[in-house]
Amino acid sequence: MENEFAKVMSERTDEELIKIVTVERERYNTTAIEAADAEVEKRNIDTSEFVKIREKATAEKEQKQKVDSNVVGSGIRFVNLLIDFIVWLVLAFIISFVIGLFVQPTDQGMISLIGYILIFGTFIAYYAIMEIKFQKTIGKFVTKTKVVKMNREKPTDGDIMTRTFCRLIPFDRLSFLFVNNGIHDFLSKTKVVKDNVE
Repeated sequence: MENEFAKVMSERTDEELIKIVTVERERYNTTAIEAADAEVEKRNIDTSEFVKIREKATAEKEQKQKVDSNVVGSGIRFVNLLIDFIVWLVLAFIISFVIGLFVQPTDQGMISLIGYILIFGTFIAYYAIMEIKFQKTIGKFVTKTKVVKMNREKPTDGDIMTRTFCRLIPFDRLSFLFVNNGIHDFLSKTKVVKDNVE
């Protein structure tokens, strides 16, 4: 077993080893720590790097714990869903009404096509524009929540687009009732947290 730990630790980077023997020490059993200590000594890693890496890892760990403790629950997610659903329906109705003033298709197939485009277009546009611009939708403004990446940073436009299109997955809208992060959160590597988290 000891040889196994030695082999595993020999494959770690210097930074990973430093994290293991400092900040993450309590996560490993004593044999693994001894193997990591031996590998640090064998590589003759400069211990002055320990302080810098330990401080960085500790800050990251504290920030992650702070954000994780502020992940919102299913109740708030459900309120967000209801508010955003109502806003989306109103938006789709207004846009379809305005388009109906100017376009009078006579073909039933054309009416259906325009209807589908309006439904999906307003859905995608609503979530994408709101979350790219503000990190929130109207529902999240009301509940004082926002979208962040798993690493606590502001999501990129690509993250939001992935998140938005993943909402079209069947049963995605109900997945957050069973876990804090729903399917669209998981696949886009985002989470919804209370607004006061930096």
